[in-house]
Amino acid sequence: MTQEGRPLVFLGTPDAAAVVLEALIAENFSIAHVITRHDARRGRGGATSPSPVKKVAHAHGIDVSHDLAWLEDNHDKGCLGIVVAYGKIIPASMLAHTPMINLHFSLLPRWRGAAPVERAILAGDTTTGVCIMDLEETLDTGPVHCCAEVPISASHTTATLTDELSRRGAQLLTDLLNRGLSDVTPQHGEATYAHKISSEELRLDWTADAVDIDRKVRALRSYTSLDQRRIRILDVAIADDGKLRAPGQCGTDGVVGTGNGAIRLVRVQPEGKNPMNATDWLRGRANRVFQFDSIG
Repeated sequence: MTQEGRPLVFLGTPDAAAVVLEALIAENFSIAHVITRHDARRGRGGATSPSPVKKVAHAHGIDVSHDLAWLEDNHDKGCLGIVVAYGKIIPASMLAHTPMINLHFSLLPRWRGAAPVERAILAGDTTTGVCIMDLEETLDTGPVHCCAEVPISASHTTATLTDELSRRGAQLLTDLLNRGLSDVTPQHGEATYAHKISSEELRLDWTADAVDIDRKVRALRSYTSLDQRRIRILDVAIADDGKLRAPGQCGTDGVVGTGNGAIRLVRVQPEGKNPMNATDWLRGRANRVFQFDSIG
């Protein structure tokens, strides 16, 4: 095996992909081009901004485009494609002339699809990881070059776990490219699919178990409502003081009843306001006990 010598074309968009691109640049791999999603609104206000991957590419003087036309126009350059959370399916016609490998944030074939980190937390998985596979037209089905496991702790959020996976994946990828691509192994085991998170899933159902609500808050941009106004629930802890409250009932101590057990609010974001400690939010409420609105 010898170090990968083909020029690389990198396809990716979010922060996690930018971490991987930075690692490839640091290892002095030849990056011929970067393809990322179009500039978009990324926060409050109407202004658009470049993707994290585009920012890294521009900082290092690498040419960037926003669609797959570059691959068609430069198929004779003999590039190897590196795909990390690009956000679009690569058609078979392009894979025929530009082979690609994909860094995926799960232990395949578990959690193929769009939201592997969120689904792993929601399911209560204790382990996840990263895999590098050959890219195929079908979704996350390609044979695997290598994998690395990453444990999921009770405090991991989607953001913190994704960051850890991106850094572990960047090291796995640079190690693979430095020793050169070799034989691959077909995926084995039962496949599960990490479907895209729907807007309906973001709303908390207080009749669920406290453990499931804790996972949902850690995995998603969860919210509940009070007097028909949304309140994002940013951080919670499972309450162990045995308070018996009806599902959705909250007291001045911030403990909320659930279908089984209770959780304690830690950080919240009322509609139209900045994130704040739950104790500060509760201090401003006149009622000693109140009821979050029911789901549905």
